[in-house]
Amino acid sequence: MKGRILVINTGSTSTKIGFFDAGELLFEQNITLSAETLEKYESVMALELPTRDAITDFLVSKGISLADIDIVMARGGLVTPVVTGVYRVNQAMRDALSEGREGAHACNLSAIVADDIAAEINEARRSVGLPETCGAFIADPPMADEMLPELKIGGRPEFPRRTLFHALNSRAMVRRYSRSTGRSIGEITAIVAHMGGGVSVSLHRHGLVIDTNDALGGDGPVSAGRAGTVPAFPLIEMCFSGKYSKEQIKKMIVGEGGAIAWFGTNDFREIAAMANGGNVTADLFLKGYCASVAKYIGYFAPVVSGKVDVIILTGGIANNEEIVRRVREMVGFIAPVEVYPGENELTSLAENGYGILSGEFEIRDYDPDGLL
Repeated sequence: MKGRILVINTGSTSTKIGFFDAGELLFEQNITLSAETLEKYESVMALELPTRDAITDFLVSKGISLADIDIVMARGGLVTPVVTGVYRVNQAMRDALSEGREGAHACNLSAIVADDIAAEINEARRSVGLPETCGAFIADPPMADEMLPELKIGGRPEFPRRTLFHALNSRAMVRRYSRSTGRSIGEITAIVAHMGGGVSVSLHRHGLVIDTNDALGGDGPVSAGRAGTVPAFPLIEMCFSGKYSKEQIKKMIVGEGGAIAWFGTNDFREIAAMANGGNVTADLFLKGYCASVAKYIGYFAPVVSGKVDVIILTGGIANNEEIVRRVREMVGFIAPVEVYPGENELTSLAENGYGILSGEFEIRDYDPDGLL
């Protein structure tokens, strides 16, 4: 693989970057803005310029010339639902992300900062007589939508099912499995459970993601910081109790649900240590977590008449051998289980970047009105 790729993944208080040369990760770095800088800005999206400058300053400190960078890959943000693939960052995408049309999230800043840095790179290339060929791209954004129409039907027309999942890592892990078996991604039917701060379970068939849960919208398994699907009537009672604001209730479902609500931590290592120390509630929670993930894996199998080639467990919590063992025991009757631990976001983005540089991947143009 030829080319140098900068990868950007923004968070609420820090940004993770990776620098790849000829397919090799030369370094990754978590870039944190100072408390004084953060206090000056009202929102994550307002951090565009200081984040851009912090990244370029760090690259200079590492002795990397901007003119040598061929492409900038960014984590996809909450854009209008699109099909999976790679997308060029354009003005329409910038507008959708900055305005938060599909929701506000720190990942919305990634593409905007990447586009700013790509412009700086092209200025640097022009100054040394090189063509201005650097571009900024996203790959497999979380609202990637290839769900079958019948699977979008909800119990009321007002509540259609929507897709919001760990598309980037899930798709990359299916590609990884396909390479290990010598089969094309279009030949494989897989169920992928990404177990991280949130849990998304997605059904992949013929290279498309035909079903998934809305991992950021209150649908799915219990997770480290999310309540997952909760009973509707108690939730309604809570909403009209007058005790909580709309934002407080949203936070209970996403952000302060799951393990955080039970134990005040989203670190499963701490919860496992509590369980091993005899804490009955912690042990029960871990068993419930595993059952919750397993049930959602089973939930998708009938959609393809049980004809599943592989179940893939991935995400940070897939590093926990006991959780993996329990889930494997519950779902192994459906299909063989493969485990690819970790978030893998930087490497997944770089893989897409090299697919762009080699011409292997089709580049799509983001159009909020003409994609679905």
